[in-house]
Amino acid sequence: MDLKNKGMLVVFSGPSGCGKDTVLDKIKEQGYVFDKTVSVTTRAMRDGEINGVDYYFISKEEFLEKIKNNEFVEYTEYSGNYYGTLKSEIENRVSKGGCVLLKIEVEGAENIKKAFNEAVSIFIFPPSKEELKNRLLGRGTETEESFNIRYNTALKEMAKAPQYDYVVINDNVDLCAETVCGILNAEKTKYSRMQTIIDEILNK
Repeated sequence: MDLKNKGMLVVFSGPSGCGKDTVLDKIKEQGYVFDKTVSVTTRAMRDGEINGVDYYFISKEEFLEKIKNNEFVEYTEYSGNYYGTLKSEIENRVSKGGCVLLKIEVEGAENIKKAFNEAVSIFIFPPSKEELKNRLLGRGTETEESFNIRYNTALKEMAKAPQYDYVVINDNVDLCAETVCGILNAEKTKYSRMQTIIDEILNK
């Protein structure tokens, strides 16, 4: 029996240094399958990144043209660069019953929730301010000025946590990933998302 439940959009956010990418990698290791959309950005590509996999890397001019054409469901400017999520990236995947996960900044998450009120929002929170500082400094790529900007921005983003459906503290990455998987599994089996399957079973 090929039964599919209603697709789900998940908004995944957290301040720089909270370990979002590491948590997502652990979720994959635990076997959770989701469709991760590829965001568009004007920032420079970093070593090891692949265009069309990590981001769609485009020029500022191209980005502004897409804004003009209303191709984004959300976009924001962060640390001097533009980031955006294409409407087509979400709609194509959700329509096929997939679990779409958007890893985006707090401002973009607010816009997504306005456009898709059924979206499930999860905020990854560092265990302490001191640990956040250590993680940012541990990268070894921050000047004093850039560190201060990132740290102050992170504090402002952390203050937005009450706007999310769920907040998970990343003190232990394995436990954090396990908790996120539990949230996703619970949300996936809500009646509102299972109704199509239930109706099909009852009507057979």
